[in-house]
Amino acid sequence: MTIDYHLISSDGHLEVPPERWRERVPKALRERAPRTVRLANGGDGLAIEGLPSPLEANFLDLRAGRPAGQWQPFGLRVEDAAGTGSPQQRVTEQQIDGIDAEVLFPAMLAGPVIWRKIRDDELYRAVVRAYNEWLAEEYCPVAPGRLIGIGVIPETNISDAVDELRHCAKLGLKGIVLGNFPSGNDYPSAEDDRFWSAALEAGIAVTVHTKLNPLSGVAGPVPPRLFVYPKEDPAVMQRMRRGFLEWITLFGLPPAVSIAQLVMSGVFERFPSLRIFFAETRLGWVPFWLESCDLWYERHIGWAQDYLGLAPLARRPSDYVREHVYFSVQYERVAIEVRHHIGTGKIMFATDFPHIECEWPRSKPVIDHIYADVPEDEKQKIWAGNAVEFFHLAEP
Repeated sequence: MTIDYHLISSDGHLEVPPERWRERVPKALRERAPRTVRLANGGDGLAIEGLPSPLEANFLDLRAGRPAGQWQPFGLRVEDAAGTGSPQQRVTEQQIDGIDAEVLFPAMLAGPVIWRKIRDDELYRAVVRAYNEWLAEEYCPVAPGRLIGIGVIPETNISDAVDELRHCAKLGLKGIVLGNFPSGNDYPSAEDDRFWSAALEAGIAVTVHTKLNPLSGVAGPVPPRLFVYPKEDPAVMQRMRRGFLEWITLFGLPPAVSIAQLVMSGVFERFPSLRIFFAETRLGWVPFWLESCDLWYERHIGWAQDYLGLAPLARRPSDYVREHVYFSVQYERVAIEVRHHIGTGKIMFATDFPHIECEWPRSKPVIDHIYADVPEDEKQKIWAGNAVEFFHLAEP
């Protein structure tokens, strides 16, 4: 059945306990798969191989619909929170909020970042596969037009990434989410092209939730490697106060690094039809960053050619971003005010349900007020049309 979409959330989260999909992990590995545990304070936690202690559910921000006075820092029970129930319950929660469909990303109880703490690659791949198959075969089929599942791509190596991408497409999932570059590295590399090519061939949407290399900002003994330049003289690299990538992302929020990595790697020149959706980025900061990015690119590309062997792009960095990158907006007045700096064709509304920043169960009246002066054709692109096109929701 085709749905006449009026309002789609391009970024919702499945905060489901692993027990929902754990039985799909092969029996020999199942006892080592993630599981929910009850903590001493009465709340829920996630036990996962590789973590020294369970991850407490208070970090999941499951506060949708709760008045501020009812928020609690500890002792959260997952089954008491909105957004953690059955697919039938999820549809009801959408209807209450005036939402026609949600793009469903995994989150902390089911998420790529925390799963990668599993160092046994066989177990890790089995967990990813179990979740993707449960999502495609049990959860989304309850309401396929409303529950738009996003599959997880393993961060082990390029072959695993391409295999799981193709499996997600075969399962009928509309999109996948990358937690890091397809090779599993924090930086782009030539082998990633196998993945971009496979994604275009499969016709499946490619997404990033907030940013790639999510742990790159976490302090550690070895700084993350964010770019490999064609010519790197160790003496020159050591003397640099700031690398070229750092210069052009200087005035951006964290997603700017991932976007600039893609642009400077030339992926959009090699794959001109590739589009990537960066969810939960917000938008108000993007026009200023793009202006500064172009400025710093022009100022620094000369020495980057000489010292780093970096080939200039055919166009300005901002041109690639505006053509190839989609952004999500939530309940931001300023984002709507600056929308034409990005283009209404590259913006998707999102609620972030069931996390603390969503306005459930009153999203519709809130955004009706924010979008009161927006022309109807622009409003419908942002509210639904762009998501329908990007995720191919009009296709069976």
